Amino acid sequence: MPNRLFPSLLLLFALAGTAAAAPSCPTVPVQYLRLPHLRAAIHQGQPVVIAAIGSSSTWGAMAHDIGDSYPAMLQDDLGDRLPDAEISVINRGISGEDALREDRRMERDVLALRPVLVIWQVGANAAMRGESPDRFTALVEQGLRRLRAANLDVVLMDNQRSRRLLHSPDNARINAALAHLARRYRVGLFSRDVLMRAWARAGADPSGFLAADGMHMNDRGYACTAAALADSIVAAVK
Repeated sequence: MPNRLFPSLLLLFALAGTAAAAPSCPTVPVQYLRLPHLRAAIHQGQPVVIAAIGSSSTWGAMAHDIGDSYPAMLQDDLGDRLPDAEISVINRGISGEDALREDRRMERDVLALRPVLVIWQVGANAAMRGESPDRFTALVEQGLRRLRAANLDVVLMDNQRSRRLLHSPDNARINAALAHLARRYRVGLFSRDVLMRAWARAGADPSGFLAADGMHMNDRGYACTAAALADSIVAAVK
């Protein structure tokens, strides 16, 4: 009998270790998104593609694995929250890119997927490189016109509150430009700046979500970003 129990005990210890290692996320208010195309597709039982375009924060820089990027975690979270829906989240992030390069590949890498929702994370590289906020605004506006013409839902994602970005003099103006464009074009804005402020108000140390490079998120940061975004999406479609 001891020999039969021993493997079971090992399994229980392994599961307990896995549960302890899972990232914990602070409880924060849901950010409102209006996603009529996604809502209609899910309620009609249609397969849904969500395309995530952006730079290193979308690709998953500093994560242990591409499976720890926010788009991969978002697909898992939406699968848990909307088990009857067929949802694919496609990662189209490329490290180092800016609004101009992302707009140039929008047709090939994003619209060709026929997505119902596009999440566009943009602005960090513009802030880091000292790009003119006016030029940045014009480039994102050009991309938004392209996306709106495709008759789909759009969510802009602004910059994370990392040490290097907060030291950039144009970071706040870049985030403000994204908020302005979201209102003007009536698209969604999922604000990582607002999210990370909420984490801090909930008593979580902001450094616990950031990688050692002072720029990107770590696995916990990506996981909690995906969880909060999933909550916003589910609230919009239900």
